[in-house]
Amino acid sequence: PPTPTATWTPLPPTSTPLPTPTPIGANLGTPTPEPAFTPPAEPPAFPPDVCPLTGLRVEDPQVLERPPLAVKISNAPAIVRPQSGLSLADVVVEHYAEAKLTRLTAIYLSHDAEKVGPVRSGRQIDLEIPAMFQAIFACSGFAPGNIPLFQKSDFADRLIVRDPPWVHQEPFYVIPEQGKPQWHSLYTDTPGLWKWAAKRGVTGRREIVGWAFSEAAPAGGEPAESITIVYAPGIADAEYRYDAARGVYVRSILGEPHVEALTGEPLTAANVVVLQANHVETDILEDQYDGGHYSIQIQLWGQGPGLVFRDGRAYPITWSRPERPNLVRFLDAEGRIFPLKPGNTWVQLVPLGHPVEYGKGG
Repeated sequence: PPTPTATWTPLPPTSTPLPTPTPIGANLGTPTPEPAFTPPAEPPAFPPDVCPLTGLRVEDPQVLERPPLAVKISNAPAIVRPQSGLSLADVVVEHYAEAKLTRLTAIYLSHDAEKVGPVRSGRQIDLEIPAMFQAIFACSGFAPGNIPLFQKSDFADRLIVRDPPWVHQEPFYVIPEQGKPQWHSLYTDTPGLWKWAAKRGVTGRREIVGWAFSEAAPAGGEPAESITIVYAPGIADAEYRYDAARGVYVRSILGEPHVEALTGEPLTAANVVVLQANHVETDILEDQYDGGHYSIQIQLWGQGPGLVFRDGRAYPITWSRPERPNLVRFLDAEGRIFPLKPGNTWVQLVPLGHPVEYGKGG
């Protein structure tokens, strides 16, 4: 298998049609007319007090005068849940790690979180996520074969890593819990991470451009009150049910509510975005369990198919990231920027052709 390099080379567009979604529920009904809305041709500039990752005004505009934080958070096995701090992230990206398990990268800008974790090691997709969000990246470490890729990355000065060869111990701490191994007990907090970065000169607002937001839902779409993305049957999935009263999707895993440890409340999302991208297994060993598992390169560049779920409806989009510093854009059939609903977003990365089930009810 190919060994990835630290340099970034755009691939030709790799777009294949999304598979026909399998509706949950028999009768999808007649679409309700939506308010008229014209998507912008180009991503808008935001006022200084509006977060470019949520489209929401912040009480203190000074919080936007800092770089975003990307923190690697465990999602498996079940013992690591509930995690701390996910409800305060502006964006959470879920992706395959290896062995059919998933891992999360949480992006913070408009909110602080006093406890975040369990913090785990980075994966190759984290060569892309901090770059496109222009973020500081915090994690516990990397597989030996991935270390040179991150050392040579264009955000090497924005890495906060607990393990050698970095040994940035200060922003991390272990909270022992009965029955939980130490590697599932590492935590951090956003004030500590931003303070640590500022000491090293990593400060200042980033001009993050690429997303648009609208309270009014676009016309069209299909009913999507239930969403299911199966990563591995009986092992890892992402389930969402639309709460019309609150206008958000409520998240579950394997039929159980996915809860925020800091509040005890289920996690919610204003938007759920599914992006299909080419997944390539490399020859870099991630672990040696069950004969070994290898690092996956998720090629989140060029373009590909996707779905945006908002306001209980599903909209097909094309995602586009032509240049490395670009935030991935969501485009409608006419090539215009598709607007997200103001609020937080969960991004689900899946391989090309991966099925997504959605429909009315469920």
